[in-house]
Amino acid sequence: MSLINLLRKTNRKLLFTTPSHGQKFFVFNKLRQFYKYDISETDAYNPQEALSEAQERVSKIYGTNYTRFLTNGSTSGIIASVLACTQKGDKVLLWRNSHPCHLNAVKLAGCEPVFYDIPKINDWGVPDKTIPNLIDIKGVKAVIVTSPTYEGIVSDIKALKEICNKNNAYLIVDEAHGALYPFSEKLPQSAVKIADFTVQSLHKTAGGLNPTALLHVNCDINPDNALSMINTTSPSYPILASIEKNISYLNSKEGRKNLDNLITYIENLRKNITNIEFGGDDITKILIKKEGLTGYELSELLYDKFNIEDEKTNEISTMLLCGIGTDEKKLLRLEHALRKISVIK
Repeated sequence: MSLINLLRKTNRKLLFTTPSHGQKFFVFNKLRQFYKYDISETDAYNPQEALSEAQERVSKIYGTNYTRFLTNGSTSGIIASVLACTQKGDKVLLWRNSHPCHLNAVKLAGCEPVFYDIPKINDWGVPDKTIPNLIDIKGVKAVIVTSPTYEGIVSDIKALKEICNKNNAYLIVDEAHGALYPFSEKLPQSAVKIADFTVQSLHKTAGGLNPTALLHVNCDINPDNALSMINTTSPSYPILASIEKNISYLNSKEGRKNLDNLITYIENLRKNITNIEFGGDDITKILIKKEGLTGYELSELLYDKFNIEDEKTNEISTMLLCGIGTDEKKLLRLEHALRKISVIK
């Protein structure tokens, strides 16, 4: 039985158990449907079995050894990955400017952080790819890589994995912003089938609720023990069920068509706009710059004149994030704004 079907099942038992709202007392009435599906492990329900089956089905979709649902964001996946593959005192290589959870994971595991730097792409003001031949990983137990970056710069994960294999190091890829990659050949190749551990945020680009995410494992390490050290024993089953539904949609004919349409809409936008430069490896991250304007000035124009807020800005460029919920109407509004800005001298 899927988690979704389990939550829909009518329970006729008189429960004196948690959760204490009993699916009938709604502190926040606008979330009444959420309350109705909020359950705990009881004889009346067996959500753990349904969750296990759902994760196995999703693992087959991605072609991984293990895939685990995360309800505490990609942060928990990164921490669990480091805990799973290292021992106290091991060295872990990580980007100096990476997400704080990378260093926190190393600290929690009792490991020694070893930092590497990534040069900037000067023309865009954004971090470049993690370059394999610049990374010295001798004596390192694990390497953590961010790919894609916020701005959609994607590293050569295959080359990095080969280097890790030669040095008996595990490769952990923070693919939080690349959850759509496995579902379209028009997007960069996902690390899911390459790296030892890959973490994806469903809520960032794939339509999931905050803070849903996935941990994919392609080595022989079962991540459950590590996850049990940092996860609550009272997970939100409505949120877990939303992850199952999210992946089913992305893998469906409708979901893949929606993603293809999104890419087509962005391709058309890029063709129709002149005097605005587009960059990056991932088309769903609309990385732009305009000659004569700083990235901050471009961002302010979009915000003040057109009510459009970007995801990330620097001195040279700005990036607008698109996801499975970005429709044609929204992109046409952006195209209109960029068309107006593009004629500014």
